[in-house]
Amino acid sequence: MINSIKYFEEKCINRFEKLEDDFMKNPTKLAEYVYGLTDELHKLGLEMIKESLESMDMMLQKSPIRLKHWVVEAHSSKQLTTSLGDVVFRKTLFTNKETGKSEYLLDRILGIDPNERLTEDAEARLLEEAVQTSYRRGGEEVSLTTEVSKQTVKNKIHSLEFPKNEEKPENKKVVDYLYIDADEDHVSLQFREKKGDLKENENHQKNNCLITKLVYVYEGIENESPKSKRHRLVNPYYFCGVNSGEGNQRFWDEIYEYLSNHYELGKVKKIYVNSDGGSWIKAGMNRIAGITHVLDEFHLEKYLTKLTSHMKDSKEDAAEELRTAIRNKTKADFIELVEKLKGYLTGETGIERMEEAKAYILSNWTAARIRLKHKDGVKGSSTEGHVSHVLSSRMSSRPMGWSEVGARKMSQLRAYYLNGEDMLKLIRYQGKKLPKAAGAEYDILSSTQIIASEKNRHGELGKYVESISHSMSLQNKKMVYFNTHIWGL
Repeated sequence: MINSIKYFEEKCINRFEKLEDDFMKNPTKLAEYVYGLTDELHKLGLEMIKESLESMDMMLQKSPIRLKHWVVEAHSSKQLTTSLGDVVFRKTLFTNKETGKSEYLLDRILGIDPNERLTEDAEARLLEEAVQTSYRRGGEEVSLTTEVSKQTVKNKIHSLEFPKNEEKPENKKVVDYLYIDADEDHVSLQFREKKGDLKENENHQKNNCLITKLVYVYEGIENESPKSKRHRLVNPYYFCGVNSGEGNQRFWDEIYEYLSNHYELGKVKKIYVNSDGGSWIKAGMNRIAGITHVLDEFHLEKYLTKLTSHMKDSKEDAAEELRTAIRNKTKADFIELVEKLKGYLTGETGIERMEEAKAYILSNWTAARIRLKHKDGVKGSSTEGHVSHVLSSRMSSRPMGWSEVGARKMSQLRAYYLNGEDMLKLIRYQGKKLPKAAGAEYDILSSTQIIASEKNRHGELGKYVESISHSMSLQNKKMVYFNTHIWGL
């Protein structure tokens, strides 16, 4: 860090003083003062990163450990895009004496693929933006001074693998009720696997609709604050995906595993599933014991409206009669009331609509009854609002097209983000760490080496030594630390 210290002493301090002087002359220019300081600190940061990387490469060149098995082949420059900006530094290509294989050993120690241009922090920044807005914006926000193409962002997201939540708290939570809300969003596909593979049916409509699934688990609903009329879920956890068949089974098994790992299920009175009763949801409910299905309010009211919309001023009274039939009477009473309402139709218009609504409610009769009775811990559902917030806002509210892979990865990334997980942790999960070579050993510097290095360091720093007083110099600490990473050389 010697050069960085010199840079700071000789250039930055003077520039800082000049910026402060200008600000004192004109206090209304606070913004310019902040911009100027930010720019100088930014340059200093990039200089420090460059020097650290080149210092590590120099340690490799001088290392007696490396010399046992590797010889210097050539030198080249590499550009890395960090979240701070682009860093261009020199690195060394080494050749193994035994195998003849050439390798940039610094890349291996840093855990960077030879062709990689983005650092982990830059990739995390890319994901933070892309999960909220767009691929293009993700590319623009990857760094303070640099951007990458939206194709690069797309490739990164398509290659993501997501960890399962395998956290197992020492003490599981004990609650009376648990709630699982489930619903879906419909996104438009540009293609499924490759462009041009969407087929048209006899009505010249393409099969370009894909279902993205949302399930979230929570412990109840509370006010955002004591006097607030707004509500929030208690400890929600989100699951999203695009799957069917066995994939849907694994999806629900993951949800059950989360419940089992975090809650004492044997002490839960009821686990309620709020949903519209879709087939993929019912298939999932069969995989979790003790679940009670509750029809969500949005879909129940939607189909009650279909049964009563032709009643004009009397439609709310008619809807309340239907609710009473569902809540306290039999299916036969409900059917009889629907037939009575059909008599108020003019012509054949609306019969198909009413038949569809009647069939839907009858197929979800018990779930609808539980919803309307609203007893034993049943809570109002918010599935439609959550679908809009979690999925639609990013994937379908604006005209956009996806591939199946892109829709699957983005839906998973949305869940990961809303669960408050760390994007840097996700990047590091991708298995980019290179394995430590077998037989790797390292030397610890002797006291003689440290003393000799310290003397050299004092001569090199000259007037800057006084500004850096440590019991053991940073330079020597770096040498000790870095030697522990020189693998199998």
